[in-house]
Amino acid sequence: MVRIAVPAGQEANPYGYAAATHAVPIMAAAAGFSHAVYRETALSLREFEGARMRTAQLNGCMICLDFRAARDAAATFAVAGEPPAKLVTANGPAPDEAFYAAVVDWRDSPLFSPRERLAIEFAERFAIEPTVLAQDEDFWTRLHGVYGDGEIIDLSHCVAAWMGLGRIAHVLGFDTVCLTSAAAEAAE
Repeated sequence: MVRIAVPAGQEANPYGYAAATHAVPIMAAAAGFSHAVYRETALSLREFEGARMRTAQLNGCMICLDFRAARDAAATFAVAGEPPAKLVTANGPAPDEAFYAAVVDWRDSPLFSPRERLAIEFAERFAIEPTVLAQDEDFWTRLHGVYGDGEIIDLSHCVAAWMGLGRIAHVLGFDTVCLTSAAAEAAE
């Protein structure tokens, strides 16, 4: 259920309506942050998608759970109908559905490299125990063993964008309306 008033004719795109009518500079900045994450990250696509999917699982955002960067990012971030010149999708092979399904069991799944596993762990702990994460010297030693400082900053900002923007979409009910609309359009 959408948690803001949306006028007739705008029900299929409450996010777009909100972006055009409410807190416009803030909504534009949020869109810019999201675009930067998908266009500027140096993370591999698998690291990116593992961390993004774990964040989506914890947030409960239906759009984020259904999103696949390799399949959806170019259309989502297209400007004037043209895909952007640079996207995370160029950063290595795309995960398959088995990868996405295994993210919830990242600790035990053999599908993840050490870097992918750490990216997923970081996303999970960033979302649910940031105070503990900040003080966990063992974790930081492990993370620094495979990620450089710039990559850690990159990963941190990616997770922050997904966590914050995904929670907004879910809490305000934008995610369920968008999925319902997309399913209805696909059925036509």
